[in-house]
Amino acid sequence: MLKNWTRIFLYHLKNEKLFSALNVFGLAIGIAGLIFALLYWNDEQSYDAWNPEKDNVHQVLVELTGMPIFSDCALFLKPILDKDANVEKIVYADSWYQKDKIIYKGKKEIVDKIINVEADFFSLFPFEIIKGDAVSALKDDSSAAISDVIAKRVFGNENPIGKQITCLDQMFVVRAVYHISGNSSIAPDVVMNKMKEWMSGNTTSPFVLKLLLKVKDPSKIENTRKSLERMYNGDFIERIAKLEGFTPEEMAKKIGYFNVVIEPLSEARLHSIADGYPEGRGNYQFLLIMVGLSVLILILSIVNYINLATANAVKRAKEIGVRKVVGASKSTIVIQFIFETALISLFSILLALVIVELTLPYYNNFLNKSLRIIGSQFYLQLILIFSITVLVAGILPAVYVANFETLKVLKGNFGRSKNGTWLRNGMLIFQFMVATFFIVGSYIVYQQIDYLTNKDLGFKGDQVIEINLNFPNSDYEVKKVGQNIYNKYSTIKQELAKIKGVEQSSTGLVSFDGSDDSLGGVLYKEELFKGRTIAVDYDLLEMMKIKVIKGRGLDKKYATDTITSVLINETAQKLMGMKEPIGKELIVKERKLKIIGVVKDFNLLSPEVEVSGMYFFHLKTVDIAQNINKVFVKLKSDNIENTIADIDKLWATVDTDYPFKYDFVDKQYARTYESYVKQKNLFSLLNFVVIGIALFGLFALASYSIQSRMKEIAIRKTLGAETNVLLKELSKQYILYCIIGFLIALFPTFYLLNMWLENFAFKIEMTLFPFLFGFIILLVLTLIIVLSRAYQATKTDVLKYLKYE
Repeated sequence: MLKNWTRIFLYHLKNEKLFSALNVFGLAIGIAGLIFALLYWNDEQSYDAWNPEKDNVHQVLVELTGMPIFSDCALFLKPILDKDANVEKIVYADSWYQKDKIIYKGKKEIVDKIINVEADFFSLFPFEIIKGDAVSALKDDSSAAISDVIAKRVFGNENPIGKQITCLDQMFVVRAVYHISGNSSIAPDVVMNKMKEWMSGNTTSPFVLKLLLKVKDPSKIENTRKSLERMYNGDFIERIAKLEGFTPEEMAKKIGYFNVVIEPLSEARLHSIADGYPEGRGNYQFLLIMVGLSVLILILSIVNYINLATANAVKRAKEIGVRKVVGASKSTIVIQFIFETALISLFSILLALVIVELTLPYYNNFLNKSLRIIGSQFYLQLILIFSITVLVAGILPAVYVANFETLKVLKGNFGRSKNGTWLRNGMLIFQFMVATFFIVGSYIVYQQIDYLTNKDLGFKGDQVIEINLNFPNSDYEVKKVGQNIYNKYSTIKQELAKIKGVEQSSTGLVSFDGSDDSLGGVLYKEELFKGRTIAVDYDLLEMMKIKVIKGRGLDKKYATDTITSVLINETAQKLMGMKEPIGKELIVKERKLKIIGVVKDFNLLSPEVEVSGMYFFHLKTVDIAQNINKVFVKLKSDNIENTIADIDKLWATVDTDYPFKYDFVDKQYARTYESYVKQKNLFSLLNFVVIGIALFGLFALASYSIQSRMKEIAIRKTLGAETNVLLKELSKQYILYCIIGFLIALFPTFYLLNMWLENFAFKIEMTLFPFLFGFIILLVLTLIIVLSRAYQATKTDVLKYLKYE
């Protein structure tokens, strides 16, 4: 039986080459899209899956009224956690990686992921210990554990255990070598325990270090959360109030309310409310969009297949009639057609895998990942896709064909029957709906990203580069650290000025890449305001084209500008309710400062976020120059490459331990909305795919529909019907389906895209134009396909269809 079915399938495959190719290619595109989405989904979902403690390990996050959520917590929480019977382990850690070199026997290796943690770290993240042991790995501040990758780079085939290395200008003994077996929220190259220097001091700050807990019973974590929240809003507020001379109620009103959130590690990657772990968060919205659109395209491909299969069934009507006469049952015919669908689906999956394999490098580059087609989970998912595709795509056409009336089809008049027409037309309308969503969606997403790209940000960073600046530890081991670092920076600035293509240089404790969302407290008339407190050098605001709209900027001519001067932005002025801000006094970082100017608002964070209040003062004003770690350099427009090469030569003498590294500021800011640019590119790509699939289906359906009406066309032509009348008659139903599909798609398209736009603090207005544009594009494409097929039909020789009448 299978041999006979296979022969029939191959016969029809040979005689219906276009039909078969469209089916295989259409399904392959849909399946390939879903495979791409599954690879991304599996990778993101695999974070911390290897960790047996993932449900017991939790991070503590703190939110203060009017401020972002912090992953850094106070050290004064430890005593109350020590008394909590449900807390098994407490680990304070850095929430970021440090970068430094490892020196062993004169050999230097740059390491990007160094993390400082407490001794019990490996009980929360039980990496596979290859050499040494986890118990003694971090027993003191001179011990370190390294990954197997770093061990290979530094020691080769030598056993690292007990060997001394130099890192962060300190000697460490390697106590353990570990292997990370899967994606992890913390995946360091080097782990060390230098917490003593943090634990002494910093006892009153509410935000110091990342706090990780290993609990015995996750269901009781709410009790722990409430006790930490009481500690912040009770004892801590009272202690600060006593120091500042306020009542606890007054201080609570000034500071705000502390909200504590405790999140399990198992949800950290995709569902965390803060960037708490060094490996960062995944973009869950983008992941859902990608999976959702991929599933939609596969559904579209299946709909297209069903449409083509039911339309083509007319040609097989007599075959089915004869098989029924000779004894074939309905169930046998259904199984035969499902078998044929299985073969088509198998060819489609094989072609989809080829497409994925060839384009995977581009996809990895698009996502900044290293995805591979491996894993039992993926192959099980592939089998599931195959099964669902066969069942959904196969059953409807099979049942439709099996229900042909034997007498009708053997009489030869089945072509005039309207059986199945409603199904094909309904699915064609669905294709128009999906195409409408993608055309309108692509236009709106493009317009929004274009708006962000061309929006006046309030600063200009197109010819400004940011250069990493690393000073040796010895420069920080002097009495006046800030003055020493500022003097060294000033020397570098003088050397930069000698380079021909350098227009200007400056520095500041500010980032234009959206990575720093920290807020500080500012007192004005004994009321606390939260905003960005930013230390800068002279000329930085001017160099970045940040406009001073009232008063003046920082100037070397005024000695007070390094002692008592501060600038604020427009938002800060509004928040504080100042009509005439110049000359008003603020308390910033415990210093009384006088406002000398107001700068125009500009955004340092992603366009999702509103501009916050900002306060600018000189680095020397609060003695914070020791934190200088970058230099901003404005380049002249001509010979930029030569200028950068000359700066590279200078940096070889400035920073001998690290390679010269720079980035353009405008590109840094562009990366704050990079995920949305990816969504735009994804929409644009899928738009072409969806329209292609829809047009394939429309082309085939129009061809079959017009072919079934050829005798009618021949009679009309014989009776004198003109070509334009015939074209109108043949195309009007498809125009109607296009309009119906478009109208049905209007509300969901508007709702979903409006919801997407809500992500942005700065966004375009949703107007009628994108929908009119989408409808015109859809209508034009429909008319091109349908009229081309109809025109071809009207030019056919009428005798071919009337000679036997």
